Amino acid sequence: MNKNFALIGAAGYIAPRHMQAIKDTGNNLLTAFDKGDSVGVIDSYFPEADFFVEFERFDRHIEKLKYEKNVRLDYVSICSPNYLHDAHIRFALRSGADAICEKPLVLNPWNIDKLLKVEENTGKKVYNILQLRVHPSIIALKEKVKNSSKNTKHEVDLTYLTSRGNWYFASWKGDHSKSGGIATNIGVHFYDMLSWIFGEVQENIVHVHEKDKAAGYLEFENARVRWFLSINAGYLPQDLQEKGQTTFRSIKIDGAELEFSGGFKDLHTMVYKDILNGKGYGLDAARQAIEIVHDIRNSNPIGIKGDFHSFCKKLSKYSLNHN
Repeated sequence: MNKNFALIGAAGYIAPRHMQAIKDTGNNLLTAFDKGDSVGVIDSYFPEADFFVEFERFDRHIEKLKYEKNVRLDYVSICSPNYLHDAHIRFALRSGADAICEKPLVLNPWNIDKLLKVEENTGKKVYNILQLRVHPSIIALKEKVKNSSKNTKHEVDLTYLTSRGNWYFASWKGDHSKSGGIATNIGVHFYDMLSWIFGEVQENIVHVHEKDKAAGYLEFENARVRWFLSINAGYLPQDLQEKGQTTFRSIKIDGAELEFSGGFKDLHTMVYKDILNGKGYGLDAARQAIEIVHDIRNSNPIGIKGDFHSFCKKLSKYSLNHN
């Protein structure tokens, strides 16, 4: 039986992946909301969907569907800015729908505790998009680690560079209070993946945390991880810059590169299928990654000392020129 969806944040970068997932799973997008009206992409998926630029009218429309047309929402997909996720999840649950929310689920660990109470009171569920957990290469790595010695501490180097222009700093993503900063905004799904594979966090040290880059050290039960994240194109390897490539992701485990550059195309659809089949990852699954980014955000960077990522040696060479 087809399920009815609403979508919050229809003009965002990630929204088309949710629209595609809703369509691929044979379901209906009834209505969508965004403060911005550059949402012509909806025509490629659900041209009949109702659209609103005022949240109050969107809310009223959902009430009218429920009480005047006897049409109920099954799910609300949430692709809004990070700091609004908590409020929009609550809205979904109180509207009688389950919530499917992008990362980060919330900005603070205590938000998860409060949402658990809302789940209990409404009888509805919150699901987080943790798409790396369904990536074939990541699943294979988890199995490999699971089958290795329990006392093994793997050596991991995580590098993620994704170039962003000046617009980034003028948008909500450049506002620390709204995005949670770079480690939260672009790093949370990697921290979730590392937690899922390597177990509980034992140590969390931040070496650098600036608006265009962050670096640190995480120790898990089964891994020592040096990580480096940046949206500054200057940190891209020279050969990639010459090719005009704007993104670089690398995970080295015990010196060997994990190949996971492909296989990203249909991950949202795979997550949706799991949720619709009664699976999916809920509030508790998201907790450790949220704790990690919260602690990174509230730590005092110690500088370039100790067990740091090799890219930290480049920090004096490239500086941020954005005002």
